[in-house]
Amino acid sequence: MTEIRAEVEGRTLKIGNLDKVMYPATGTTKGEVLNYYAQVAPVLLPHVADRAVTRIRWPHGVQGNSFFEKNVPAGAPSWLRTARVPTTGSRGASRNGDELVFPIVDGLAALTYLVNLASLELHVHQWRVTARGRPRNPDRLVIDLDPGDPAGLAECCEIALLVRAKLEERGLTAVPVTSGSKGLHLYAAVAGDLDPGGTTALAKEVGDELQAEHPKLVTAVMTKARRSGKVFLDWSQNAGSKTTISPYSLRGREKPYAATPRTWAEIEEGAGDPLGLEQCRFEEVLDRIADHGDLFTLD
Repeated sequence: MTEIRAEVEGRTLKIGNLDKVMYPATGTTKGEVLNYYAQVAPVLLPHVADRAVTRIRWPHGVQGNSFFEKNVPAGAPSWLRTARVPTTGSRGASRNGDELVFPIVDGLAALTYLVNLASLELHVHQWRVTARGRPRNPDRLVIDLDPGDPAGLAECCEIALLVRAKLEERGLTAVPVTSGSKGLHLYAAVAGDLDPGGTTALAKEVGDELQAEHPKLVTAVMTKARRSGKVFLDWSQNAGSKTTISPYSLRGREKPYAATPRTWAEIEEGAGDPLGLEQCRFEEVLDRIADHGDLFTLD
């Protein structure tokens, strides 16, 4: 294994297998993945700051097996910031005292360390941690729009416009992000006066209303058999134990797509048009940042 030593923010990191192909369909190497994360870091890092990070790792590239990793990796450097989170869904004191020890990505060195371990996907909660690493109340709400075949991204855009209106009725401003997979995520800043149960209930309320008003287009029911041809409005990712792919994170798909913040003009153009909006590859994400800056701005 070819290994180099790199100085990142004053930390010496061992970086290996830069030529390893992570996305065979495009020939994208681990070195290119690390380069993408280094370039996107200025806009990605603020959105993962103080958030416990779950990684999905592909040691042998996206055509190999992957696994979720919540706890800090074995052999992690002592400087890597961590947060101890109880294993209960409510994040209260666990009955048996069990905790998960998550890494916190507080800079480029931490990001590079984790990505070097083939952590293509970075998933975070909707809550942050205190300086001592304890969970706060959520500071944002997320709604995941997941299309059931033959519905696709065009249908997600249609439903996103409906969700935007429902959130506006509640004084919330939605920001759209194409997920890099099949669907679309909508985020809104919240004041921090609700716990995860409260934000989950709020998101479910929106889902239930839209399901009642547009039963042929929307389902808010978890059962997969009910999703065919509809957009599943997933409200459950607001639960204290759930995570969502971070804006700007790569996805472990056939090609190196990334979760990409969008404008509402793009969503409006894509609504109902199967050719109107596509998921973005990482090169396109960097081009968009160069042109528009960070579009993921929550009020």
